Amino acid sequence: MLLEICANSYQSAENAQISGANRVELCIDLSNDGITPSDSLLKKVAKKITIPVFVLIRPRSGNFIYSEIEFEIMKQNIILCKNLGYNGIVSGVLNQDNSIDINRTKELIELSHPMSFTFHRAFDCINKPKEAISQLIEMGADRVLTSGQQKRAEDGIKLLKELKEIGGKKIIILVGGGINSNNAKIFKNEGFEEIHASASIDIEQTRDNTSFGSTPHTVSSIKKIKEILNVITSL
Repeated sequence: MLLEICANSYQSAENAQISGANRVELCIDLSNDGITPSDSLLKKVAKKITIPVFVLIRPRSGNFIYSEIEFEIMKQNIILCKNLGYNGIVSGVLNQDNSIDINRTKELIELSHPMSFTFHRAFDCINKPKEAISQLIEMGADRVLTSGQQKRAEDGIKLLKELKEIGGKKIIILVGGGINSNNAKIFKNEGFEEIHASASIDIEQTRDNTSFGSTPHTVSSIKKIKEILNVITSL
């Protein structure tokens, strides 16, 4: 089983590599479910991190219905990632009715080639997930990141198994959502190939006489990553 770490900073990506994680999904602003990293972070990670890295292409927080300008920005960011030598893209676009915007998503998949393409957790907003898996296979997506449309993947296990059955060898179901060392083995035992976790801890920041800048930020923890790896690599 492969472990992908959702890294929200250079430090998190470096910790993932030090810990022995198999892959990184790079983003920023995890408090808003992640958006595209800055150009400077993309360049730094591309230069220093040697394990495979997929980049989240999401121009803003909120829904997954994008304007023409936002969609152009997404395409420009994919081209930048391709030029920097990244291994994969994590993205996707929905319609107003929360179905997959097939034309736009297919355009992103084709633009990303030969990088791998993961349809991100916009999937968990879709009304007909089983139909959507077939659509993603037809479009050429390599995997879909999903919690089984529940807050925690552990609670979405029924749908996850159904999606895996439909997808077969044609698409990878990358399980994410509350994955930790206590439940990772559930997904290994069910035959899933890949799991996704932030494995993060809060880093407190305090300042005198003001609350500005006092909100904790998170970083992927070497200890937590190793604990998950120990579970999924044990016999």
